[in-house]
Amino acid sequence: MSGLRYGFHHGGVSVPDLDAAVAWYGRVLGFSLERRFEIPTIPAQVAMIANGDLRIELFEVPGAAPLPDERRIPDRDVHTHGVKHVAFVTPDVAALVEELGGRGADIVWLKVMPHGTACFIRDLAGNLIEFVQGAVPAGEAGSL
Repeated sequence: MSGLRYGFHHGGVSVPDLDAAVAWYGRVLGFSLERRFEIPTIPAQVAMIANGDLRIELFEVPGAAPLPDERRIPDRDVHTHGVKHVAFVTPDVAALVEELGGRGADIVWLKVMPHGTACFIRDLAGNLIEFVQGAVPAGEAGSL
């Protein structure tokens, strides 16, 4: 190993409406606005949002193409190259799904698998967000 040290800083997400996205990530996932700025060379309006140590950079670019339908479904999205989604860890995926559903989240699916429980939701632009819970015993896989 070369001794390089680094940590995760943020993920970036392109959205059609920056104000609506900041509001959605705040209402549904508890993120708050850290700062807004512009990148004139793109051009893009940008918002950095945070929830504790987690940060997401939201971009609104005039004329950007919408997310294709096949990128909105986890099992189909992996059939294209590129970044797929961001994933967060939680101690109880089922309880989180119930809470997020109450906040109006678009729940894509909830699955119990041999290596753990996971769910995907979509943000207001269709971008995939995953929540994972640690491993579950193999005998419990496939049931909730």
